Amino acid sequence: MNRDQTNLWAYRRVPRTASWQKLGLAVLVTAGFVSLVYLFDWWFRAAHVHSVPWFVVLSLIFWWGLIRMAVLWISYLRISQPRPVAAQAGLRVAIFTTSSPGEPLGMFEKTLAACARIRYPHTTYLLDDTGDPRYREVAERYGAFWLELTGLPGAKAGKINAALRQTTEEFVLVLDPDHIPFPNFLDEVLGYFDNPRVGFVQVAQAYYNQERSFTARGAAEQTYGFYGPTQMGMYGHSCAVAIGANCTFRRAALKSIGGHGIGLAEDLVTAIRLHAAGWTSVYVPSIVSRGLVPEDLGSFCKQQLKWARGVHEVLFAELPRLWPRLSGWQRLSYLTIGTYYFSGVITLLFLLIPYLFLWFRVLPASMDFSEFLANWLPVAVTGFSIYLYVQQWLCHPSTERGLHWRGMLLKFACWPVFFRGFVLALRNADIPYIPTAKQAVKGFTHFVRPLLVQQLIFAGTLVGIGIKRGFYTAEASLSLTSGEVWGMVLFAAIACLASFGGVYAAWQSTRPAPGDPWDTVNPAGIDVSARPSENLRDQPESLVTH
Repeated sequence: MNRDQTNLWAYRRVPRTASWQKLGLAVLVTAGFVSLVYLFDWWFRAAHVHSVPWFVVLSLIFWWGLIRMAVLWISYLRISQPRPVAAQAGLRVAIFTTSSPGEPLGMFEKTLAACARIRYPHTTYLLDDTGDPRYREVAERYGAFWLELTGLPGAKAGKINAALRQTTEEFVLVLDPDHIPFPNFLDEVLGYFDNPRVGFVQVAQAYYNQERSFTARGAAEQTYGFYGPTQMGMYGHSCAVAIGANCTFRRAALKSIGGHGIGLAEDLVTAIRLHAAGWTSVYVPSIVSRGLVPEDLGSFCKQQLKWARGVHEVLFAELPRLWPRLSGWQRLSYLTIGTYYFSGVITLLFLLIPYLFLWFRVLPASMDFSEFLANWLPVAVTGFSIYLYVQQWLCHPSTERGLHWRGMLLKFACWPVFFRGFVLALRNADIPYIPTAKQAVKGFTHFVRPLLVQQLIFAGTLVGIGIKRGFYTAEASLSLTSGEVWGMVLFAAIACLASFGGVYAAWQSTRPAPGDPWDTVNPAGIDVSARPSENLRDQPESLVTH
């Protein structure tokens, strides 16, 4: 795969979309929907139903992913990019970045130094929850104001709301502490606030440590499409969402909803409340900062559990409450986002189907496998073609294009984590807000649980396939054709291979790169030296420091 790693730190903005690009996409999407209609007509024939309850379950498993894919196709048809708008002079802007116990001090050296290099006049605040005086020293070294905000409820969002009460700037950039902003960051977003209805402006999220481990690369791959064509499509439907890092808010918008949303998915909570309150959003497909992704599977799983629990909470609580105040496409988009982690339930059911057949001779459907392939392949081919076609709207195509197979393996490896998040949401159980690890955690114990789950699935599927009566006698005992029997055997083999992929992802996590990622950062053209910014404003009179 082509990699342009030497130019990761160059400013990038996706070129505007030409009419011929939209036409080509429309042709592919039309072909995709035609193939879906033919597959739907073939799938739901009475002759294919062998067990009504299990046929319903199988259909749910199979069509859940296809329906989500179709919604994504429709979203792509409205891919849009806002025209650049120059930022007005004299706007009062704050940058909030937070620190929590256990986060490495060296990382803040890079982030705060880069904040000081941002050209547009601003004030940087470090919202500190560590109780460690060294963080105050680092903040002051780079011209940032230090706010001691320890022991507040609401984790990151709680600190943001407390800082909002102590500051007065009109606009607030929420920047995760592991992100290194480019000098032109604020110049790229502030102009869009000329529209008084804009509540927040979100930019792309990109990473500088994605080549340090298999997990880091896979985690990054899972985000490429979202920050490229997916968010651009949602922007075209007036429902671009806020993502925890790199989002700039209008203070008045946050005030109108009672402050930043609190929860494990606080960014999604804030976005849905702002849209329900009538504010609009802008998505700018520009790379104006780079941050960190987890470098080991254990840290990645902890991050995903937090997000799965939080997103399900939005699905079960926020979305029903705000449903009447959202537009039609906003409802569909938040419903699609809210059900992403439902894949944990879907994958579990997917794995159970071949077990039921091989061990208990329970067959959901009577379908000849060759007929299934003939009707499914057109959908697969058009879907794959659309997947490749929309990669022209990725934010950094030279490093992001490809099959993204690592991301797919990681997604399957984490299905037990997604399922656990779903169960915790049903029980309304709390889990602590733990910042994502900024350093790779070495050793077997950190990911032994997800690895063990995948090994058990892999071994169990092999045993199931090895049971002689599972497929040698099924044809006679269930009066099935050989095509139906071997179709179920192949179904089991797919589950087996997918489980092996999860084990492979866990094994790769035993070899993270040495050292801390921020120690290797030397972005070309970005001065992160230790000298105070000349753009910092005088300290506001209302500011309270400790």
